[in-house]
Amino acid sequence: MSSSVTLTAATRQNLLSLQDTASLTATTQNRLSTGLKVSSALDNPVSFFTSQSLSQRSGDLGNLLDGISNGIQSIQAANQGITSIQKLVDQAKSVANQALSTQITTTGTASTAYSAPAANTTLNLYVNGSATTVALASTDTLDQALTKLNTAVGAGSFSKSTDGTKIVMNASSDVEFKSSADQTALGFSGGTASSGPTYGTTTAVGQSSDLSVSGVSARATLASQYNSLLTQIDQLAGDSSYNGTNLINGKGDNNNLTIKFNPKGNSNLTVTATDETSSGLGLTSITSTSAKTSTVGQGNFLLNGDINTTLGKLTTASSQLRTDASTFGSNLSVVQNRQDFSKNLINVLDTGSSNLTAADLNQEAANSQALSTRQSLGISALSLANTAQQGILQLLR
Repeated sequence: MSSSVTLTAATRQNLLSLQDTASLTATTQNRLSTGLKVSSALDNPVSFFTSQSLSQRSGDLGNLLDGISNGIQSIQAANQGITSIQKLVDQAKSVANQALSTQITTTGTASTAYSAPAANTTLNLYVNGSATTVALASTDTLDQALTKLNTAVGAGSFSKSTDGTKIVMNASSDVEFKSSADQTALGFSGGTASSGPTYGTTTAVGQSSDLSVSGVSARATLASQYNSLLTQIDQLAGDSSYNGTNLINGKGDNNNLTIKFNPKGNSNLTVTATDETSSGLGLTSITSTSAKTSTVGQGNFLLNGDINTTLGKLTTASSQLRTDASTFGSNLSVVQNRQDFSKNLINVLDTGSSNLTAADLNQEAANSQALSTRQSLGISALSLANTAQQGILQLLR
């Protein structure tokens, strides 16, 4: 004998409807609580795994954004360093121009009148450290001697006093004498001590007390200032780093900066390092040796030729700085553009991933209300379906 309960078709139909409603209600409640319409591969394999792939790519790009940001800061640090170094180069150029405008002169009037030497005599002079000679004959007059002296030292360097007896020196250079006799031969008092400025490896005697030299120490001081600026350039280049990356303190592959734009690394930008130190800019310290003659003592900005050479190097350095700054600026623009692109692409990927798995909460809330009403109606329908059996129960009573 069967022990199962036999239900009418209407009752069974209403029960199935209530079960479907309960299942839909559970699904809707899960979506409302999680905010997802696809929370596992069981819900929708294609959407679930596609969403995961998009999210992973978004995460990878997000991790690269830190490197891109650091790259931007490194380039900006280098550009700021170049800007500051340019100011130092301009300052060094100003110092060199000031040295060039500082005139070296030797001036004075002989204390005794000129008299021709007893015999033909050769005077040994040093003009800015370069040796030169003047051959005086025993028959030379003052005017003839002046002509020979101006030929050796420079036009207008020597003239005669108002009384026409003494030699007056007004040379645009440092004029020194090898011996005291060379000084007294022209009527100047003899120097006995190495008190005057000397050039090169000369063995000049101390400057005559009748003569005064100006401009030498001023130019030497400006040379020292110039060297100090070169030191500041080197220090500034060394300090223009960010997070251990310095793009202007020396060339070389190890100093280059590579910025990756995708996880595979096949989309990237290599920012080439430059050398903005004094040596990298072709600038050298001013020493006691002239670059023009390689003679010790003719350096220290004492020769106009050396100063003009230095000014030429400074102009070249300024041009290099402008070119390198332009290159860094171009690289910075590229990296910033890729940073914006990556941010926007991450937003696209996240939105796409969300569209595949996220639930429409407004729709799910409406569904919940509809299912609640539907469940109430189902219960009422089930009650009506059982009305016929209740009528039979009344007959049995």
